[in-house]
Amino acid sequence: MSQPAERPSSVPGPAAPQGSRAARGAGRSAAGASQARAARAGWLPYLLVLSCAGFGLAWIWVGGVHAAKGGTLALAGAMFVGALARLVLPESRIGMLASRKRFIDVITMATLGAALLAAGLLLPMTT
Repeated sequence: MSQPAERPSSVPGPAAPQGSRAARGAGRSAAGASQARAARAGWLPYLLVLSCAGFGLAWIWVGGVHAAKGGTLALAGAMFVGALARLVLPESRIGMLASRKRFIDVITMATLGAALLAAGLLLPMTT
């Protein structure tokens, strides 16, 4: 009985099935890991603006008419933070704040922030 000859190292073995864990892990590299970190970091500006807006809305909700001015100013601040983040951060780090072109996004959020600021400062609040 003869034993099967060993395959030389230059001959590839059977390929892993396309959906297998080995096939998915074969293409990972340092660039893929950095892209994953950038994608996760892209959520941070969005979450910051969302939490500021939620804080402003909660302030209005809990405080009623007496807290409307402060809550409106907090909402204006959230819009200005979003506009600034959209202006200075690169496309890979902005996440869901990028919905149109940079110029349009910044103008839209800054205009909304200015309108909320004007409403908070100029409109009379009943006491």
